[in-house]
Amino acid sequence: MKLCLLHSKPILLTLLSRQVFTVCLLYEINKGKASPWHPYFLHLPRSYSILAAFGELETQALQVDYAIWAAQKAVTKAKYEWEQAFTLMKELKLKPPLLTFRAWIWATGTISSRTLHIPWDEAGCLCPVGDLFNYAAPTEDPDSFENVENWQNEHAKDDLDIHHSQRLTDGGYEEDVAAYCFYAKKNYNVGEQVLLSYGTYTNLELLEYYGFLLEDNPNEKVFIPLDLDMHSLSCWPKESLYIHQNGRPSFALMCALRLWATPLQQRKSIGHLAYSGCPISKGNEIYVMKWIGKKCDALLKEMPTSVEEDKSLVHLMDKMEEYENLGEWVKKASAVFGGEFGDNNILKAAYGVEGDDELTSLVRTKMLIDRWKLAVQWRLMYKTVVARCISYCTDIINSLSTQ
Repeated sequence: MKLCLLHSKPILLTLLSRQVFTVCLLYEINKGKASPWHPYFLHLPRSYSILAAFGELETQALQVDYAIWAAQKAVTKAKYEWEQAFTLMKELKLKPPLLTFRAWIWATGTISSRTLHIPWDEAGCLCPVGDLFNYAAPTEDPDSFENVENWQNEHAKDDLDIHHSQRLTDGGYEEDVAAYCFYAKKNYNVGEQVLLSYGTYTNLELLEYYGFLLEDNPNEKVFIPLDLDMHSLSCWPKESLYIHQNGRPSFALMCALRLWATPLQQRKSIGHLAYSGCPISKGNEIYVMKWIGKKCDALLKEMPTSVEEDKSLVHLMDKMEEYENLGEWVKKASAVFGGEFGDNNILKAAYGVEGDDELTSLVRTKMLIDRWKLAVQWRLMYKTVVARCISYCTDIINSLSTQ
C-alpha cells in the first residue's frame, strides 16, 4: 500500500511509520471495491473503544488520576498525529469522511488492535485470519523469581531448548518460509476458541491499545499515590511500585516502604535487607502494612462512587437491551445514579453533533455507552484490587501480632 505515497516523500519523512500505515489504510478504504483488501475491510469492526476514542465523559468516568491522564494523553497524541498527516491525506484526495478525526481514530484503532509484529517495520502488518485470535493473558507472575526457577526446573529435560519453547507460545514472522506462523499452546477440541497471547498487559494498557479489558487479569497492576521521599528511596522505576491483582504489594513497593519506614540513622546499615526483599523487623513490617492499608482505605473513601455502586451500574448497563428505548434506560439510570447522569450528560454527549440524523445519533450513543461501561468496569477492577490489598495487609498484621 505504501507505494501510493511515494510522490509525497517530503511529507512522509516527517511522519512516523504508524502514521504512514494509517494513511495507507484510509487510502485503500477510499478505493472502495477497487481495493484488493475490500473483502477484508468488510469484516473489520465499525468502531473501536481504545483510549484515543474516549470523550471527556468516558475519560472522567475512569475516576483515577493516572488513568484519566493516560486517556487524555492518548487523545492528544492521536489528534496531533492526525493533524500532521492531514496535508498528505488531502493530497491523496481522500473523500471528506475519511479526512475526519473520527476516521483517523477508526484507522488508528484497526492498526493498534489488529496488527502483527514484523521485523522490518515497527508499525506491524495487517494479517487477515491471523487477527481473528482473541487474547489470552500470560499467567506467570512477572514479579516472582520462584516462577522462573520452577519453569526452568520443569523444562530442564525437554528436548526443545528454551528459545524454541518460547517461540512456540505465540507466533511470528519466519523468514525461512516467508510467512507469519502461529503455534498452538495446547491441543484444542473442535469448536473450542483458539487464543493467542499478545504479550503482558495491564487492563489500562489493554484498554489503550485494544479497547477491551479482562475481569481477572493476572498481569494487572494498580498504582496508589506515594510521597516523593518514598520514590527517592527506591532504586526501582515508578512502574515497579504497584499492587498485584490479588492485592499483594509488589516486591519493589515493599522494599521501598520498608526502607522508608526505617529511621534515617539506621537506613545505611540495614538497607541491604530492604533491597534484598527481607523484612527488617516485625515492628517495621506491621508499620508498613498499616500504612498501605490506611492509604488504600482513604483512597476508596475519596472515590466519587463505591465498589457496590459501580457493580450496580455495570449490572444496569448489562440490562440495557431489556429496555424499550435508550431514553427509558437513561431515565432509570438517572434515578439511581444521578451524579454521573446529571442533566442527561450521556444523551448530550452523544446527540451534541450537528448534522447527524436520529439513527446516527442512536449509534453514536450506543458507542459512547460501550466506552463508558469500559471506564466503569476499569475503575471497579481498580477499587477491587485496592480493597483486596486492605484485606491482605490486615491478614499480615494479624498474623504478625499473634507471633
